[in-house]
Amino acid sequence: MSAGAGCEGKRRIGVVTTSRADYSHLYWPLRELANHPGVDLGVFALGPHLSPQFGLTVTQIERDGFPVRARVECLLNSDTDTGMAKTIGVAVLGLADALTAWRPDLLLLIADRYEMLAPATTALALRIPVAHIEGGEVSQGAIDDAVRNALTKLAHIHFTSTEMARRRVIAMGEEPWRVHRAGAPSLDHLRRSNLLIRSALNERLGIELAPSTLLAAWHPVTILHDTNAEAEAFFAALDQVAGQLIFVYPNADAGSHALIERTRSLAAVRERTHVFVNLDAVTYWSLLAHADALIGNSSSGIMEAASFALPVVNVGMRQQGRDRAPNVIDVPADAGAISAAIEKALSREFRKSLKGMVNPYGDGTAAQTIARVLTSVGLDGLLIKPPVPVPGETGQR
Repeated sequence: MSAGAGCEGKRRIGVVTTSRADYSHLYWPLRELANHPGVDLGVFALGPHLSPQFGLTVTQIERDGFPVRARVECLLNSDTDTGMAKTIGVAVLGLADALTAWRPDLLLLIADRYEMLAPATTALALRIPVAHIEGGEVSQGAIDDAVRNALTKLAHIHFTSTEMARRRVIAMGEEPWRVHRAGAPSLDHLRRSNLLIRSALNERLGIELAPSTLLAAWHPVTILHDTNAEAEAFFAALDQVAGQLIFVYPNADAGSHALIERTRSLAAVRERTHVFVNLDAVTYWSLLAHADALIGNSSSGIMEAASFALPVVNVGMRQQGRDRAPNVIDVPADAGAISAAIEKALSREFRKSLKGMVNPYGDGTAAQTIARVLTSVGLDGLLIKPPVPVPGETGQR
């Protein structure tokens, strides 16, 4: 079988995943593609997936039965922006060989992690059309914002989470027929996964959830020269707040090692504080259903928490610009402001005000839309995109 020819004439679709976070979003699209009779599926796992420090989560992909075509070692064990930049270069080298050996007809990427620049640029050189999930969103406090926009222009098919995001992608010059509002695929877990009841969740976590349980998710703010400049206010507020704290590990960005150390230091002296390296999608979703509030600067507080009407205290600038539901309380990176917002989030009045709210990121049917488009879109001419019209342009000379 020649490179690029799927088995028995099937359409060969590659999917890139770099971490526990994007894999949880990709799970149901992967399941739809794996079950489709016309698809030859291949997963390319790289970055934190292959790191023992971040849980060696490639093993979860294999346990779920998805075919891992290549493991691309690229994550440098550093805590700097230089390490991030070099990771992109190492990933390009590995992906060039992996995508040449198993050349897909389409390559599916998601979101805005800096590592995703590597498969997008490699696919461009190899003339492999790219489909991209979650373009058109905004997060001004991270380099993710620029990465996301770059991926949009390198991609040929787009799946947006909101109608506003769809309009932004079209405004960037992408033809409307290429842009599909699918919703956020992470929300498919709400409709299709069996979430854990409280007792089962306690057993899975190995702890007893107690009032008030705060889920803390904090990541480096990568647009800042000091990516942890806002972290001290966050930890100062949590050091004073009452109740149970459950931390999840940060992303593998510059400054993450320092954040992990700071988190573990807090857990060592603060009672009822627990730290988890990795939580699978069902466990994390179940925790969103049973926690009393989410505190931090994670996109999960913007995109997923709304499905549970879970109060969220969103701190600092990392998620500036994203569409958000009324469950989100935005505060600056100031310990006093964070503490006051936590008190508001835990109040009965605020929780009551969220009754009947709707998540703007979709209804949990994204995977079906993504699989339908990927398996039916014509491939001839897909790589060729017309130039963006210029106002006042009358023709070429």
